Amino acid sequence: MKVLVLGGYGAVGTHVVTELRRTGVTAVAAGRNPARADTPVDLGDPLLTGYRAALAGTDVVVNASGAENPALAAVAGAARCAFVDITATSAYIEALRRLPTAAPILVDVGLAPGLTDLLAHAVHRDAPGPIDLAVLLGAGEHHGAAATEWSYRLLGRHFHAHGQRVRNYTRPKSFRFPGHRRPRLLYRADFADQHTLSDELRVPVRTFFGLDSRTATAALAAATWLPGASRVPRGLHFPGSDRWIVLARDRHGGTRWAHGHGQSRATGVIAAAAAARAPDTSPGVHALPAVLGLADLPADEICLGRTR
Repeated sequence: MKVLVLGGYGAVGTHVVTELRRTGVTAVAAGRNPARADTPVDLGDPLLTGYRAALAGTDVVVNASGAENPALAAVAGAARCAFVDITATSAYIEALRRLPTAAPILVDVGLAPGLTDLLAHAVHRDAPGPIDLAVLLGAGEHHGAAATEWSYRLLGRHFHAHGQRVRNYTRPKSFRFPGHRRPRLLYRADFADQHTLSDELRVPVRTFFGLDSRTATAALAAATWLPGASRVPRGLHFPGSDRWIVLARDRHGGTRWAHGHGQSRATGVIAAAAAARAPDTSPGVHALPAVLGLADLPADEICLGRTR
């Protein structure tokens, strides 16, 4: 199998390439910088000429570039290549769902969305009903430019869920995390998982977000009310670790959770596992639970737990 990894030398793409090669898959790192890419590809080209050429002999495309262009999936589908995207952007995933395609497209692939989807399905099997998802990421980890920009872009913006208009980084809720002595306040954020899961499970699902730095989390909650909030200066750094925790909680307080170190590494490992299963998936758009379960995740990378 041959996998073309767009953004293959980036924060997540590097781990996708490494993990695929570790399992014996031919992984090709693609990007604009010819000094770092195995295959130079300029995704800014309106005709996607280099991208189309790179698809020759390719079975799967993994989009770890941060480019949210539905044409990438459409072109891959026309070439009968499966397409895997790690995006968390709801509107982009909806655009992918509207594409006519003769090949599979996998979305909700990563930590959130992705691992959160798997935890939510497990919680729902235990106790069907509304689900809260909690995403706590390490402020001390160096995140890729696309992930950082995505977090800032949510500031001051709204999304619709369950008949309500919600401003990002508002409506706090308290969560208890394993290894934390005190509960944490997390805030609503427009992760795609809550929309996908609400449709799949037919129950309300809400995603809450925070950083392990309480100061950084409070700063996001305050900045979201500033005029022009999405244009606040980038590059602010807060103390924190590289530890991440994601959690799904049912209405009775039962939880399924997962934790580890290195968000980019974990996202890359999950995306690589999904890519390996993608060619055997039916055409159309599928979320991670269609190809992977919690038992398929590497225990040395992702630690799982539950409470009742």
